[in-house]
Amino acid sequence: MDKIAITTDTNSSISSEEAEILGIHMLPMPFTVDNKEYFEGENCTYEQFFEMLAKGCQVSTSQPAPESIISFWNEILKNYDYIVHIPMSASLSSSLNTAKALAADYNGKVFVADNKRISVSQRQSVIDALHLVKKGLSAEEICKTLEENSYNASIYLAVNTLELLKKSGRVTSAGAAIASILNIKPVLQIQGEKLDAYAKARGMKNAEDIMLNVLHKDVEERFAGKPIKVETAYSGELAPALEWRDKVQDSFPDYEVNLFKLPISISCHVGAGVKALGCIQYIE
Repeated sequence: MDKIAITTDTNSSISSEEAEILGIHMLPMPFTVDNKEYFEGENCTYEQFFEMLAKGCQVSTSQPAPESIISFWNEILKNYDYIVHIPMSASLSSSLNTAKALAADYNGKVFVADNKRISVSQRQSVIDALHLVKKGLSAEEICKTLEENSYNASIYLAVNTLELLKKSGRVTSAGAAIASILNIKPVLQIQGEKLDAYAKARGMKNAEDIMLNVLHKDVEERFAGKPIKVETAYSGELAPALEWRDKVQDSFPDYEVNLFKLPISISCHVGAGVKALGCIQYIE
């Protein structure tokens, strides 16, 4: 039987410790703080990033250098016959298109799944891929199956501050100022590829209630009768995130609700204090 390696990046909200337990290979995603490049999970911890963010440091995201990806894959192929690589959505980063272009030179040894996911939904794709390896599917079949199921997820996130979205030009200065004065917390959604506005709430509690209500609708209608997981995620401090997870667990008692860190690549744009909620269909 062919040996198939499953690879992903740190945008999957998978920690290095979990990656080792699962037996997957993970590419650290780069980001920049005050013009200095860092790599998530390597030379900057989650806590250190938010400490720098709180000090007012300028942050931005980038993608792995092509030579880093090539080196990453070459090392893995010393011990495996094929690779299924699961990066973040192409609409959120150009890293997927770069990976696909590089994979073309590997003569069918590397398959890049056009995942259309990030964070907890991307993580589930990795779990699904591992399951499909055990079922005996080929690397090409695994990639095709992941792509066929890529849209079967909903993610909602309530943003605590518009400061970073203002800096990136996604929100005007006037809009950010009004939101701050009125305590407006935007609720964003990821339905497939894109990050879009969903609603505006007065205060975080109202934002939480909006997310809970819309996810109940998704579970009862869009994902009715389908195998799903309900997950939560956060950026910044852990204590309020744990309270959020418990609130979601109370609202969805039939599911085991887990809590994950939003990747730094997202946090560079939405800042600290984000509360997120997701519903992901998994492959049985």
